[in-house]
Amino acid sequence: MAETQAQKHDYHLVEPSPWPVVGATSALVLAGGGIMFMHDMTPWVFFIGVAMMLFTMVGWWRDVIHEAEVEKRHTPVVQIGLRYGMALFIASEVMFFAAFFWAFFDASLFPGGPNSAELIGRAEYTGGAWPPAGIETFDPFHIPLLNTLILLTSGVTVTWAHHEIRADNRRRAILALWLTVLLGATFTGFQAYEYIHAPFGFTSGIYGSTFYMATGFHGFHVIIGTIFLSVCLARLYKGHFTPDHHFGFEAAAWYWHFVDVVWLFLFSAVYWWGGR
Repeated sequence: MAETQAQKHDYHLVEPSPWPVVGATSALVLAGGGIMFMHDMTPWVFFIGVAMMLFTMVGWWRDVIHEAEVEKRHTPVVQIGLRYGMALFIASEVMFFAAFFWAFFDASLFPGGPNSAELIGRAEYTGGAWPPAGIETFDPFHIPLLNTLILLTSGVTVTWAHHEIRADNRRRAILALWLTVLLGATFTGFQAYEYIHAPFGFTSGIYGSTFYMATGFHGFHVIIGTIFLSVCLARLYKGHFTPDHHFGFEAAAWYWHFVDVVWLFLFSAVYWWGGR
């Protein structure tokens, strides 16, 4: 009977879905598999967890796109909720990276250890200097500067794509989004090259661990953002985005600009200031 009655509100009452249970199970397998992988125990469990998580994301987001494009459930009120959700997600990501910057600045500003009984032995690992003794840092004005220019350019192209979507010019929007995806992939390629030729490793003391945790997770976010934009590119080809209804792309653009800003802090603090 409920299906025959006209909906008298703007909210989307989601139909029963298997994805929350499937996603929770995938997260459990992924977390457990990750722990076993790091302890050299049945590493295949980790990859099963990765596959389950990818399956969950593809299936769940496919349903969300269907609700938006076919069922027309994403009313202006629903879109407001989606915007708040994406904004809160990015805020949580800010705090995620704040932890890495905190660790980096704590170690670099107090290489000899603060006046604390628990941390007074830090000088044993840093030599009382920053960068620590024996660490050969990257030249910030080589690949890091090039990657900075690449990401800043990609920020321009994704904004261009947004402008063209709002102007209902799909051909130019596709061109701009293709450029953004290619620039994101190029950034990842240069970072992989940098890691392969790095003069220090993750286990090279406090500098190596803070460097790779911060830049590595940022690189992971660039890969996620590139995939996010690639999905938007496929949706753009299918004609999903209109000048008044394209929050899926806006969410990807917000995420990409966040990635750009984090990189500017990484370049300034980790590569340039912290590597001198």
